[in-house]
Amino acid sequence: MKIFQREQRSLFGEILDWMLTPLLLLWPVSLALTWLVAQGLANKPFDRALEYNAHALAQLVGVPADGGKGGVQFNLPQPASEILRADDSDIVYYQVMGPGGEFLSGERELPEPPAEETPLPGEVRLRDAELRGVEIRVAYIWVRLPLQGGPLALVQVAETREKRSVLATEIIKGVMLPQFVILPLAVLLVWLALARGIQPLNQLEQRIRARSPDDLSPLDDRTVPLEVAPLVSSVNDLLTRLNESLATQKRFLADAAHQLKTPLAGLRMQADLAQREGTSTEELKRSLQHIGRSSIRATHTVNQLLALARAEGSSAGIARQPCDLAELTIEVVRDSVPRAMDKHIDLGYDGAEPGSPGVQLSGNPTLLKELVRNLVDNAINYTPSTAEKPGVVTARVLADTFGHVLMLQVEDSGPGVPEAERELVFQPFYRALGSEADGSGLGLPIVMEIAAKHHAEVLLEDAHPGQNPPGARFSVRFPADAEEAG
Repeated sequence: MKIFQREQRSLFGEILDWMLTPLLLLWPVSLALTWLVAQGLANKPFDRALEYNAHALAQLVGVPADGGKGGVQFNLPQPASEILRADDSDIVYYQVMGPGGEFLSGERELPEPPAEETPLPGEVRLRDAELRGVEIRVAYIWVRLPLQGGPLALVQVAETREKRSVLATEIIKGVMLPQFVILPLAVLLVWLALARGIQPLNQLEQRIRARSPDDLSPLDDRTVPLEVAPLVSSVNDLLTRLNESLATQKRFLADAAHQLKTPLAGLRMQADLAQREGTSTEELKRSLQHIGRSSIRATHTVNQLLALARAEGSSAGIARQPCDLAELTIEVVRDSVPRAMDKHIDLGYDGAEPGSPGVQLSGNPTLLKELVRNLVDNAINYTPSTAEKPGVVTARVLADTFGHVLMLQVEDSGPGVPEAERELVFQPFYRALGSEADGSGLGLPIVMEIAAKHHAEVLLEDAHPGQNPPGARFSVRFPADAEEAG
């Protein structure tokens, strides 16, 4: 039962419903119980009077001095008849019956006790009955006579129930009338107490509404009730994650603007040079070549930025499917061969064959190919190579079915990465000092993001320790069972 129905659920209304509904449902029950108790209380004094009258009349039943030859006698003197005097409310009846059921005195139509009841001399009993359609209360007693065989006479005293009803009604009025005042007062007090109890929620709402849009600092959970503290803690956690997300976006936009500024400035400068008067054909061609390289660099930077945003943005999870890491790696190597040949780099694949045991994992094929491509591009960019002394870049996939290890490795014959810079190279836009390689500094951060989405570990070490140059080896260790890791 809902006392207060609302289209939208209200915490105030829900609590008020659960507090007032039992109260209002129990009130009629309280009325019924009060009526029953009042009836019992009203009967007690009048029943006691009936019992006294029955005892008094029983003492007037006897036998004559001749030993009972004249039969059973009932003498009701005038003073004794005063106890049977009717008042303004009720009528009192009495009846005396002899041992043989003969009528001796009183009201002849007064109903007799139930036939199945066993008479017990000297004990007054009470019952409800009717006389001429009127409810009456009857007290009756059996009197043992001093005759041979000890026969029993019956004495009954009855009274109408008007005074009893009046007294019960007065008792109910005395009990229930104050409740008509107390009940609305109780409802009002419950309302006020509940409004006072949820006041901290209203204050919390006002504090949140009063905040500026850029204020993402945590809420103070010390000023709220204990029941609301978990909610505030969850909101603070959300604010923290939102603040981190906004900071990442701001940093991304700032870095993107910074990285795009250089190629765009180069494009504008070369365009201005090409438009000067007296520019020769050779100078014009040279400017167009610079414009082409700058546009390629800008396009590459934009693609890298989009790849990084895509990798960072999949925080809620990625769409997974069975992937063959060896097959994906071979496809990337095959696509990168023309670029490697332009730089006189020997690019090849060495490792497990596609379809062999242990090379399968659950992941996103697009992101995994992006991971491999960035590692291969990074190796090509930072590996010095000439036609006389070509550089070497090798990609391989290693699968150990017994050790439950699946690993991707990309190594090169370049100068390697000093230990002091091995953590820095995974930061966005970081470029190794003294390097003239063409790149945006986003490849390795993209690798880290994609590896994190696949619960993989990225390691960097020297490819040929002790040699000069030592080269670099990037290893990506994938969990054997991607379903468990995911």
